[in-house]
Amino acid sequence: MSQTNYILESLKTQIQSFKGEIEESDVGRIIEVGDGIARILGLSGAKQSEMLEIETPHGGTVTAVVLNLEEDTIGAMILGDYMNIHEGDTVKSTGRILEVPVGDGLIGRVVSPLGEALDGKGAIVSGANYPVEKIAPGVITRKGVHQPLHTGIKAIDAMIPVGRGQRELIIGDRQTGKTAIAIDTIIHQKHERAAGNDILCVYVAIGQKEGKIAKLVAKLQEEGAMEYTTIVLAGASDPASLSYLAPFAGCAMAEFFMDQGRDVLVVYDDLSKHAVAYRQLSLLLRRPPGREAYPGDIFYLHSRLLERAAKLNKEHGGGSLTAFPIIETQAGDVSAYIPTNVISITDGQIYLEADLFYQGIRPAVNVGLSVSRVGSAAQTKAMKKVAGRLRLELAQYRELAAFAQFGSDLDEATQKQINRGARLTEILKQGQYEPMPFEYQTVALYAGVNALFDDIPVEKIKKVEQALHEYLHINKRKLMETIAKEQALSEDSEQRLKIAIEEYKKTIPI
Repeated sequence: MSQTNYILESLKTQIQSFKGEIEESDVGRIIEVGDGIARILGLSGAKQSEMLEIETPHGGTVTAVVLNLEEDTIGAMILGDYMNIHEGDTVKSTGRILEVPVGDGLIGRVVSPLGEALDGKGAIVSGANYPVEKIAPGVITRKGVHQPLHTGIKAIDAMIPVGRGQRELIIGDRQTGKTAIAIDTIIHQKHERAAGNDILCVYVAIGQKEGKIAKLVAKLQEEGAMEYTTIVLAGASDPASLSYLAPFAGCAMAEFFMDQGRDVLVVYDDLSKHAVAYRQLSLLLRRPPGREAYPGDIFYLHSRLLERAAKLNKEHGGGSLTAFPIIETQAGDVSAYIPTNVISITDGQIYLEADLFYQGIRPAVNVGLSVSRVGSAAQTKAMKKVAGRLRLELAQYRELAAFAQFGSDLDEATQKQINRGARLTEILKQGQYEPMPFEYQTVALYAGVNALFDDIPVEKIKKVEQALHEYLHINKRKLMETIAKEQALSEDSEQRLKIAIEEYKKTIPI
């Protein structure tokens, strides 16, 4: 008898013996375990995503979750240390669908996807539990995205605006600043909260190095951003089951606040690793592999997660959940399987290009390939006024700059267009951890678009812009407060702003 046949025969014998022992529908036995997956006999009444309790020989229990419902057996994902689980261990059903603790007790904490504290600050005090998997809000309960969610990043707030309740994908190769955009947005919410916009943040780290997350937490604490942020961490050393669970757990924690009528931003960093974890679990569960060995329902996996982002109408509390999924591409290939899936689910993408990053244009946003399908509906009137011309100016500049490489004899109008485009590109550059309030963004872009910086050398633009902000903050505070309050650039404000910029320019040697 071959080895394969021998294993099959012994499994059949075990199944027959276990069948005789198990009569109750809520008790089962493990017949196979390994790599975080258990195959269980019995539990005929088990449901999809139900929590199970595995009793270990040492008297402890380990939680598992039902993923596969087969004819004779159940495929379950083990949430915890599977090294202490053995063939023949007893499994009991709990009757509860997988849930995580939610509530204000999680704000400012670093937690595991199961809601356990990882920051050494004591146990989590939770008011309630929320199901990890939940049907997304229906069309009747939603409202059109119309309120801006300011990121503090000029290039995004001006040309790829994000609204509360939107799903905006951040996509690009590794080390191009994807996480930096998400973290800057979280840090900027401190200013937004001071202005009366109470936005909470949930950052989900999927398969990230624990050291990287420790530095990130330290930075958020330094900036005072942890007081409204929850970090859900499934580390690189954790099993694939926790990486699979992490984004759903983070979404449930955020959804609780949305249902209370609050605004929440969730960052999933990143869904490429999430897809890999799900592929690993699916192959171990012997689900048939498809393209690139991903299971057939990988699109459904991400769509049912991201569809939960919504802006609810007043009758349902008026809360919002904004999603920033992150996807890592290989050599800029946005046409790969997972990137195309997530692009088709989201309401736009911020595409970061490695070439721009290496040229020193940071954030390395490719304005041509980036898009927001919500658009100016999620912009203030002031930003709308300056941003419309900005995109056009930059598009013309890109075209002319490529053309100008082939010849030096350019007419005056073309030269002027190229010079302005170079200055606008310089204005859009922004350092990491330097998010900018919307009224100062508006001022900088207004000066660039209206040719007020055309006579300043390109290499001095950044210093001049910073000095202008300081000048306005000290000398024209009322004007800046008016723009911030009205969120519009009235004729009077525009005139006063133009005069203020001209006055400032007289004080600097050009």
